[in-house]
Amino acid sequence: METRSDLPGGRRITRHVTPEKRYESLVKSILAGSRSAGVGEGRGFGSTGQLKVDGKIFAMLVRGKLILKLPADRVQALVGSGDGEPFDAGKGRPMREWLALSSTSRRPWFALAREAMAFVSGNR
Repeated sequence: METRSDLPGGRRITRHVTPEKRYESLVKSILAGSRSAGVGEGRGFGSTGQLKVDGKIFAMLVRGKLILKLPADRVQALVGSGDGEPFDAGKGRPMREWLALSSTSRRPWFALAREAMAFVSGNR
């Protein structure tokens, strides 16, 4: 992921932000804005530092991709728009309520993570 900043004189700088750093920032933002969210240390789905609410995973980073639990129709819409693909936990079968967000997607991670948290907690 690249971020660009405008500098005086019309100059721009481009910084490359790794998915791990971006996820770390997402975790901090989610935890700062929610008393019910937490970080799990389990290794489910091959990830570490899963975001959870009520003990249920709603977001995680797996092999450099943001993975989100969303309603199946929302996953289909995001897949259809080219923003991701159904997540496969390594069993050869995609999971219908899990999205692997594409690294080229411009969708804001924070908004999608909040949407996933609301879905998992039943506050759609």
